[in-house]
Amino acid sequence: MTGHPTRGFVGRPRVHNPGLPPGQYDAGTDWPVLSAEVTPRIAPRDWTLRIDGLVAEERTWTWDDVRALPTSSYEGDIHCVTSWSKFGVRFGGVSLDVFLDAVRPDPAATHVVAYAHTGYSTNLPLADVTGGKAWVAFTYEDEPLPAEHGGPARLLVPHLYFWKSAKWLAGLRLLDHDEPGFWEQNGYHARGNPWEEQRYAGD
Repeated sequence: MTGHPTRGFVGRPRVHNPGLPPGQYDAGTDWPVLSAEVTPRIAPRDWTLRIDGLVAEERTWTWDDVRALPTSSYEGDIHCVTSWSKFGVRFGGVSLDVFLDAVRPDPAATHVVAYAHTGYSTNLPLADVTGGKAWVAFTYEDEPLPAEHGGPARLLVPHLYFWKSAKWLAGLRLLDHDEPGFWEQNGYHARGNPWEEQRYAGD
């Protein structure tokens, strides 16, 4: 799935719900599978996470390293730019703060590029992934995260549109500037706040 975003996507008929961001519908029990790439099958033993760039100490974690870290969970809602939202989901993983504390970001760092084992990437302000706002997630509803939804581990940034929560997470690179990722280079918004309906560049 490549090319420019399609503004014609309207999803299901809208039902007013004050808990939904503008332009969204409640997907209920459905969790649509939308990916820019073919779903990879990555065994946990082959999965790694690296954080580099503007940090005091670049680090790489294996699956066993990550699973040995203190875990926490997110319970709340998620919102996709293609108009669906899901209420009351539960993800488990490790807060991204744990990893960033280990590498000690340089004071000059302002943004991160999250990249996947497939080559997909997305950009985020550092402020959007710190302070308890983001996770490396590996369970969903207390079960291992399915491959089609980013397993064995994905980035989870639930307060932004879900394309920012990179599937099959391989690493984060800290930068002193914003550097657009895959969808951002193809017309999507640089930040992606659902409540401000930041779907496309210029919104």
